Amino acid sequence: MGKVMQSATTDVLWAGKEAAVPRKTHIFLTAEWRYLAMLNFEVDPGVLAPHVPAGTELDTFEGRTMVSVVGFRFEDTRVRGVAVPFHRDFDEINLRFYVRRDVSGEARRGVVFIKEIVPRVAIAWTARLVYAENYVALPTRHSIGVRNGGCPGQVSYEWKWAGRWNSVSVRSLGEARPLVAGSEEQFIAEHYWGYSSRRDGRTVEYRVEHPSWRAWPVDEARLDCDVSRLYGAEFADFLGNAPCSALLADGSAVSVRRGELL
Repeated sequence: MGKVMQSATTDVLWAGKEAAVPRKTHIFLTAEWRYLAMLNFEVDPGVLAPHVPAGTELDTFEGRTMVSVVGFRFEDTRVRGVAVPFHRDFDEINLRFYVRRDVSGEARRGVVFIKEIVPRVAIAWTARLVYAENYVALPTRHSIGVRNGGCPGQVSYEWKWAGRWNSVSVRSLGEARPLVAGSEEQFIAEHYWGYSSRRDGRTVEYRVEHPSWRAWPVDEARLDCDVSRLYGAEFADFLGNAPCSALLADGSAVSVRRGELL
């Protein structure tokens, strides 16, 4: 990947299999997700086992279990069609991994979040209430450099925690291109379901809809944070290494449907 330092739906399902169309719940949130910096790390599946929601199983790429640290922009955010003042545009940084749930022959490929960081308490509170997600509110900031031709160059997302600014960053090059079918980049970006575990052990499932994204190649990627204190000591050995891959996705408009209990 050169010098390295340190998803969703079109109604086309990942595996190309015919499957029963799932019942659609009401759209709860719409937004633009932009400039998604994605750093990907291979981990021991045993580390993730305690976090796998009931009714799902770990999803792998070519036999490898992956987690991703993702920073991106939420823009023009609306809840049930309503834009909330001072809560429309903000950063999110999350640590996520990948699961699947088989339903009548349909492979629902999804993500599970270990932790999600946003800058406002109200956003974190709403996400915890509606989706049972592990959101926390911390100060954030971002920087999106522009290369010749108007393409993004150095992109970074930062959050203030434990008395200092932490960051995830990438440096892109070349032109954005469609994700290649069957590639690791497509595996990372195109999971169109979300899953979380409630305190009572039941699983929440929700659908995320967006067209396929394009992505810029990345020649430098860095995660700068105290992994043990933020995510847990079990992740330190894996996230402390250089990522096995990284990309910068352009993003798109997205719709997130209300969750259902399994």
